[in-house]
Amino acid sequence: MSAARSDAGTQGGERAGAAPLQATDRMPALQALLQALPFACAAFAREDGALLAANGLYHEEFAALEGHARRDGLLQALHGSEVDIDAGSEVRAPHNDRWYSLYWRDTEHAGQALSLLTAVDISERIEALDSHKSRQEKLLFTSRLMSVGEMAATLAHELNQPLAAIVNYLNGSLRLVDQAGGPVQVERALQAARTQAEHAAAVIARVREFVRAREPRRDTQDLATIAATVLELLRLEAERQQLRIDVALAAPLPAVYADRVMIEQVLLNLVKNAIEAMREVAPAQRGLRIEGRVNLDGEIEVRVCDRGQGLSRAESEQLFSPFYTTKADGLGIGLAICRSIIEYHEGRLFFEPREGGGSVFGFTLPRAEGRV
Repeated sequence: MSAARSDAGTQGGERAGAAPLQATDRMPALQALLQALPFACAAFAREDGALLAANGLYHEEFAALEGHARRDGLLQALHGSEVDIDAGSEVRAPHNDRWYSLYWRDTEHAGQALSLLTAVDISERIEALDSHKSRQEKLLFTSRLMSVGEMAATLAHELNQPLAAIVNYLNGSLRLVDQAGGPVQVERALQAARTQAEHAAAVIARVREFVRAREPRRDTQDLATIAATVLELLRLEAERQQLRIDVALAAPLPAVYADRVMIEQVLLNLVKNAIEAMREVAPAQRGLRIEGRVNLDGEIEVRVCDRGQGLSRAESEQLFSPFYTTKADGLGIGLAICRSIIEYHEGRLFFEPREGGGSVFGFTLPRAEGRV
């Protein structure tokens, strides 16, 4: 067998497109047969695993793979520590990222016990399956999103009327208190209640506008104005959490080319998530900051920075997947919708850990200059 080992070593050193190896000269009939097959094929000595014959397709597909000239080396390279030689086992080759279905058969030729390998490239089938799965997931996501939109529109419609009635009652009560010269404390309480009811009505109006089927309207928008609107909507929530929200927008910050309602919804979602992320943090350690700047690519970059518990690597990798959530009562659609909105605006939504603890969620938007 020493001659066979020497020949196998010679064959292992050849690259794709080289002349047939000396080892295959010992089995010209087998070599010719393998060469006629439309798949990558190779014959290994069953006793010591040395490569004895292989067709050109085998060399093209596997010559760059370390260990391809020996059966055990090939298995180790393709399967790692989990060596699997079951018929039809599917593997992803590390050297070219293509998928193969491997078929092994024991046979004999010219008195030599052989392990015959047929490697069928199934990359296109795997890609087709992945594409089909992706389309199915997107279809499911869109279907659920439409249902959520319909529910949101229904709730907004049903809540809008009682809220309008509440505001009217409060206005009437304020007029009565003013006419009767009632206590100042009562007047202040009624004014505060009216303010919060009006905020709730404004939120509902924005929800209705957001879910309403319409073409996005992108034009020149001022980020400072968008941030101020969002903070006003979340002011009560921030006060309940004993949280101060700092806004640090570079001056002057160029206007962005965006749909105002859509970007308000994105920023509202990110700030609300940041507030919720710090519920379990001691009030003295809470910190929320909204930053805005022009990045190195000339885009407008907005960052929402919190001092929450942060996210693990596994959580951050799935963060923007539809219906994935770290909240016990979350739906997992908020960040997925935000990403779709930002990608529509030719930007990107991103996450990164915050230095010193916490998280940073940010997004980019194009400048309005040159667009309108």
